[in-house]
Amino acid sequence: MTRPSITAFFDALTNTISYLVADPTTRTAAVIDPVLDFDLASGMADTRSVERIIAFARDSDWRITMVLETHAHADHLSAAPILKARTGASIGIGAHIRDVQRIFRPVFAMTALKTDGSDFDRLFEDGDHFAIGDLDVEVLHVPGHTPADVAYRIGDVAFVGDTLFMPDYGTARADFPGGDARTLYRSIRRLLSLPDDTRLFLCHDYKAPGRDDYRWETTVGEQRRTSVHVRDGMSEDDFVAMREQRDAGLSVPKLLLPAIQVNIRAGHFEEAEANGITYLRIPVKWRDDPGGGETPTVAVT
Repeated sequence: MTRPSITAFFDALTNTISYLVADPTTRTAAVIDPVLDFDLASGMADTRSVERIIAFARDSDWRITMVLETHAHADHLSAAPILKARTGASIGIGAHIRDVQRIFRPVFAMTALKTDGSDFDRLFEDGDHFAIGDLDVEVLHVPGHTPADVAYRIGDVAFVGDTLFMPDYGTARADFPGGDARTLYRSIRRLLSLPDDTRLFLCHDYKAPGRDDYRWETTVGEQRRTSVHVRDGMSEDDFVAMREQRDAGLSVPKLLLPAIQVNIRAGHFEEAEANGITYLRIPVKWRDDPGGGETPTVAVT
């Protein structure tokens, strides 16, 4: 069986790893979880990160035909539309993105948002198979972090998105709307039921305490033996208690508000205004007024 060629691209600002996965036989490739560079303070976006991937593929004589999202990310904006415009690649994601769209449409008052997933070119169900050249890709629905998370398995390799981190760091949070720690545990156990030598490629690394280098490749066996959150012997109830306590103390990702509203639309921004500038929505909520007075709810665009 042909094994994929895998090249990782690390974005230090968001601690995200994007992957260029290619079939050496047909020279066909896919990009998993591409990053759009975005500076929140200035509102400036650029394509430096994705241009590196495009240039590498061109220099390697690989033809990018697909962009694969593991879920609607909350920590970076997707560069999927850039890749589609430059290469003609289709954009795919798990079919449960429709659930995520329904959850966040009222949060951002995005009345024009379609909740049928049609902003994406392909919606994958659990157990679906598709091809990257001669490579067979199996889709595994692994909800818990969000309802729409999927992993992409190619033989002895699986790209697991945010579901797992390196064994010394742990697992995804499960406190976003639609997330659930118990569901996450069951999804992780499903991944860890794969053969021990299955290589797992992760979407993020934040360097665990005591570790000086970034890492994004592990194995099922390593996770089962050494994971600080889900090694063999960790019960579902213990995991849920640990995960919920840990999540309660986590801060909101810096790019959550812009990322979610863009990524649930396959990386597309809303149409530019007459001045040629595109705007993002920021829901503003007032803290409870101890004096009992009414406070308005404001949406800033």
